[in-house]
Parts: sequence; structure tokens; C-alpha cells
Amino acid sequence: MKNFKDKVVVITGAASGIGQALVLKFAGAGARLALADIDIEGLKTTLSMAREINPGLQSLICRLNVAQAGDFAKFAETVSGRFGGADVLINNAGVSHFGSFVQTGLEDIEWIFGVNYWGVVNGCRSFLPLLLQQKEAALVNISSAFGLIGMRTQSAYCATKFAVRGMTESLRQELAGGPVSVICVHPGGIRTNIARNARLVGARDGESERKRDRYIAYFERIARTSAADAADHILNGIIKNRPRILIGRDAKIASLAQRLFPASYEKILGRLM
Repeated sequence: MKNFKDKVVVITGAASGIGQALVLKFAGAGARLALADIDIEGLKTTLSMAREINPGLQSLICRLNVAQAGDFAKFAETVSGRFGGADVLINNAGVSHFGSFVQTGLEDIEWIFGVNYWGVVNGCRSFLPLLLQQKEAALVNISSAFGLIGMRTQSAYCATKFAVRGMTESLRQELAGGPVSVICVHPGGIRTNIARNARLVGARDGESERKRDRYIAYFERIARTSAADAADHILNGIIKNRPRILIGRDAKIASLAQRLFPASYEKILGRLM
């Protein structure tokens, strides 16, 4: 895909963070945008920002809970009716949480899998028929550096991001030779509010709060990449058809440490990050 002029780009989780940054980059590149988020007011703000960059922007917005397969299918129908198809799908919507496996209840695991994993599955199932109709298209799933390595207090989150990675890599093999490029993105620490907005599971006592605060401080210490820089990496990766996109020095270190020291990478990362 040489450029995004007049391409129909679908982005979930577009109200903030990497999603919002992607919207602004694609607006500047002349794409037509179909944007979804559960935060409709944030989505309106994002669209207003995009129109400042591209006053003639063709777009639609939709309040969407990505965990609901039926709602995602209706969103795809709306996009098809408005634009006649789709060229790029970016499954970006995601949530986080903080808590050990022992603390984490089934309802919290179901919640995070609903958004982070089933949201990606629902997006792929809803939009693949449209993407496959194009001469060239891209399906981009956002995993995480924590889709490459495990991390304490992040067992459920890591499980969802490992699942996204595994599904995406398998789907890439199934669609090889066809018009759809399948890309998995692994951001490291990106300067967004995802850590501060993480759901705190387990006891809401002083010790749990202190552990959470330490995790936020650690995340913000390693979060050296801006959302705008992350979006640039993703757009360039789509143009260059890179099957895996690592964003940030920390993600590259995590990938290397996991490959070189698969049974002891946490010791290496503790010294390097």
C-alpha cells in the first residue's frame, strides 16, 4: 500500500491515545475515516481535531462496544453502506488492569478478554469480507510488548495480548498470497493514560493502592514513546508491509530478551528497563 489517499481506514479505540494519534495521521494523509469507541464524546473531540488538519475529511463515527459481536457487525454494515468497503482495519481498542492472578476474579478476566481479545476477533470477522474484496488491504491488530513477555500483576492482560499475537500470526499464514496484509503491532511503553486508567482488582486496601502506584510509576518511567510517534511507526509499517511492528526501545529489548533468554528474561529486563 503506497499511500492512504482516499483509502477507507477503520480504527477502533479512536477517542484517545494511540487511536486518536492514528486518526490525526490518517486524516493528514487524505484517508476516509470510520471511527469507533465506547467514549462517544471523546470520539467527537478526536473527529474535531482531525477536521482541523483536513477540513474536507470524509468520516463517520460510531459508539461501539467491541466486545459485542452483533454491534461490530452492524458497524461494518454502516461503513460498507457509507463508503462501499474498507481498505484498512486497525483493531486498536484495549483496556488494562492491575492485580495478581490470585486476586483477579473471573469477571475481571472475562471483561478484559471481551475487549482486548474478542474485540479483535469481532473486528476481524466483521471486516475481513470487505477487506478481501480489495486489490490491496491491511488488517492491523494491536498487541503489546506484553504479548511477547509475561509480567507480574499483568497475567490477564498478558494473556489477552499473547492471544492477539497468536491469532494474528496464524491468520497471516491463512491469508498469505491474498490481497490482505496482516500486521501485529507490539507497542512498548507509550505515553498514554492506559496505566492510570487500569482497573484495580483485588482488595482496595492501602497496600494494593501502593503496588498500583509503583506499577504506574514504573510504566511512566519506561514510557518514552509518544502516541504520535507510535502512529508514525504503524503507518510506515503498513506502507512497508511489515508483519510485526515493534514500537519503542523497550519493546525491542523485550523481544530480544525473550528470544535469547526465554526462561529467565525477567532477570535481564529488570536490569535493562
